[in-house]
Amino acid sequence: MKMTFEGLSEVPGFTGGGIYCGIKKVAKPDLALIYSDRPCAAAGVFTKNQVVASSVTLSKKHIRGGKARAIIVNSGNANVCTGKKGEQSSLEILKTTAKALNIPQKEVLIASTGKISESLPVEKIIPAIPKLVSQLSVQGCDDAAEAILTTDTCVKKITVKGKVGNTMITVGGFAKGSGMIHPNMATMLAFLGTDARISPGLLGKSLKKGAELSFNSITVDCTSTNDLVLILANGLAGNPVFSETSKEYKQFQELVTTSCTELAKMIVRDGEGATKFVTLEVTGGVNAAQAKKIAYSIAQSPLVKTAFFGEDANWGRIMAAIGCAGIPIRENKISISIDRFPFVKNGIGLGDKAEAEVSKILKKKEFTIKVDLHLGKGNARVWTTDLSYDYIKINASYRT
Repeated sequence: MKMTFEGLSEVPGFTGGGIYCGIKKVAKPDLALIYSDRPCAAAGVFTKNQVVASSVTLSKKHIRGGKARAIIVNSGNANVCTGKKGEQSSLEILKTTAKALNIPQKEVLIASTGKISESLPVEKIIPAIPKLVSQLSVQGCDDAAEAILTTDTCVKKITVKGKVGNTMITVGGFAKGSGMIHPNMATMLAFLGTDARISPGLLGKSLKKGAELSFNSITVDCTSTNDLVLILANGLAGNPVFSETSKEYKQFQELVTTSCTELAKMIVRDGEGATKFVTLEVTGGVNAAQAKKIAYSIAQSPLVKTAFFGEDANWGRIMAAIGCAGIPIRENKISISIDRFPFVKNGIGLGDKAEAEVSKILKKKEFTIKVDLHLGKGNARVWTTDLSYDYIKINASYRT
């Protein structure tokens, strides 16, 4: 397997584009388009927030057909909580995009990200779509990756290549996300393309598993109304069709999961105001689901996250977060380590010298905290950030 950070431009058959149409107050790209020169198998995973944008509802509807060729994305406006007007705006964008590309409307997917509750300025978007289509190119995929950003500080792109059977397959794409990142995804959008030949059903299963191990294993703060991950497979690699039980499917799954995981980690590293990238591993759970729930209880705790920021070896906050996860535990069995250095054993701290060493490790930008529950074989891993002064500043002034 070979991994680079070129993105969708490395996947044969895909073009893209990104332009400024006037949604954002500052003149930065805010309208993106991804296009395949042939029909694709398509799949998606979507936010579990019960308040959803019309873009999510419409893309869910179109994805049921299992085919798509284009994805239109706007940034700077979430188009959520805007009623019938918001839905009509999304439909108008879909219709205009399909017409400009000369493809069926049902083969166009849509995504939006940005401020909630503001009307989408379709009067700016609709005239810009033909221009965007005219600028589609392979390198335009990089422009698309930039045009989906909101509070992000950097573009997030990935390309993974590997053998599936005897055929070299490429999976590539890009994502956005910095704030409102939480399990079940959150104000994060990710778009993947592959030249694999695969059925929509298997593509969907592969994406679901990849997302569960990546985008659904990160947290910065809250769950959004707009998040989604979409994947298109154009079949240009010409590989033989494979089944779910085949070794080829497992090889393809590894490519998808790796792509999703790398993008998810980029999102956490770019978390709003983040100064730390923290890997949380929980082992010895009764099962994986319980281990993951405990991992999230730690990762989401404001007290734990502020301790990370303050580089404070306050292990009691971690124990408290474990205890309030709603999962049966045995306190006197719990061990905790940081970068393999133990500082809690059998639920008891290992003293001032251990805490002093932990404080040194906490000064690093990245570290791993491992919690062993000693109850079973269930394991889980999640990624999170600290909670800094800058996080408060960014979100307190988001609408100003």
